[in-house]
Amino acid sequence: MATIITVANQKGGVGKTTSVISLSHGLALRGKNVLIVDLDSQGQCAIALGMQQEPGAFNLLIADLKPGQVIRETGRENLNLIPGDKKTAVAQTVKSAERAPITYIQDALKPISRQYDYVILDTAPAVGDLMGAAIYASDLVLIPTAADFLSSDGCLKLVETMQAIKRDHGLRADIAGVLPTFYDAVTKESQATLQDLKDRFGKHVLTPIHRTTMLRECSAYGKTIYELDAASRAAKEYGELVDHILRIG
Repeated sequence: MATIITVANQKGGVGKTTSVISLSHGLALRGKNVLIVDLDSQGQCAIALGMQQEPGAFNLLIADLKPGQVIRETGRENLNLIPGDKKTAVAQTVKSAERAPITYIQDALKPISRQYDYVILDTAPAVGDLMGAAIYASDLVLIPTAADFLSSDGCLKLVETMQAIKRDHGLRADIAGVLPTFYDAVTKESQATLQDLKDRFGKHVLTPIHRTTMLRECSAYGKTIYELDAASRAAKEYGELVDHILRIG
């Protein structure tokens, strides 16, 4: 059975999609069979992998296409993608109007749960039924958070959302970790935010990902950090995240 990991934060601009791509390809490079499901209407997972956006998530959730009909090869061994685009937002609206059960993403993924070692869900930076269903479907939730106060606050609110889902629906997911991103050891804000995260979340706080232009360049070239520069500090730091996930999931 696949381990399902939702990557989420209620605030945008925290390196969420970069973390999805880096974690997923890192796992694939370790020989794990990985599927990314892009549930963000910005559809940036396809762009980051040098692919075309498609309404794959919409077709899976609304058009009732089978997973095999919407899964795309990424050109990277062991790594596939269900892409998303702006129609993903329509899917959330439709599911909300239908008052669909919180299990709808879990149910949609069941037919392929034995085909993959890991299914990684990218989510939009907003509270809604789609994020709730993604979290409910998960075994683990990874929370990237930029090393600034506002992102840290968004992290806390996401944990509160998880607690509400657990109270109302019996959530089974655990926190895979809180991942500080855009960390700059020189600035007092980064240092203070990292300490605040450790005070709030203790052992859940993972090794920070340092700020670097190289990660932005990855998306521009449609390459992962391992393809652009496998020897870089960013590649090594995301490699530590991969190690962590392999240990716990």
